[in-house]
Amino acid sequence: MGEPGASGTKEIRDDCYEEPARGVGTYTDSEQLASYMQIHIAPEDQHKTTFTCLFGTFVYTRMPFGLCNAPSTFQCCMTSIFSDLLQDCMEVFMDDFTVYANSFEACLCNLSKVLKRCIDTNLVLNFEKCHFIVTEGIVLGHLISNRGIEVDKSKIDIITSLPNPTSVREVRSFLGHAGFYRRFIKNFSKLALPLSRLL
Repeated sequence: MGEPGASGTKEIRDDCYEEPARGVGTYTDSEQLASYMQIHIAPEDQHKTTFTCLFGTFVYTRMPFGLCNAPSTFQCCMTSIFSDLLQDCMEVFMDDFTVYANSFEACLCNLSKVLKRCIDTNLVLNFEKCHFIVTEGIVLGHLISNRGIEVDKSKIDIITSLPNPTSVREVRSFLGHAGFYRRFIKNFSKLALPLSRLL
């Protein structure tokens, strides 16, 4: 993913799915169930999560959503767990996994490695959100296939059905929706400038 820079390290891309999308024929997309809650909090740190309610004072023993360092801690855990598989046969962003290969058989083999790692580390997947061995799929709001990264047509339908903005809040909302796909719109910043000036 990326060419070595002047320092010899790989440069970071703004999209980790750019290379896996090119020329790959088979995908598996999965998501974890109650992802943050699968991470145990060290006993010496549990007191930092203390909360009081009608029934008493309690601490979390597993990482809840909402802790300031939860996202980075979770991503570090996922990167650590799958470190030898990343950029080779899978990508992981938070609780979204994408396993890929050039053929059905290779994808099954890669999927087996990832699922074994999930079993070994007690990670639980949300079966309802898993898509096994498909030729294209929606990943992080984009359509990923062997054609590359494309827009999700259903998201475009939502954007085109939005009413004309009549307030600053609605302009901000529209720019947020449209800006999500700015990489696919030539001169997006120039086109959006008149609306941006209204903010």
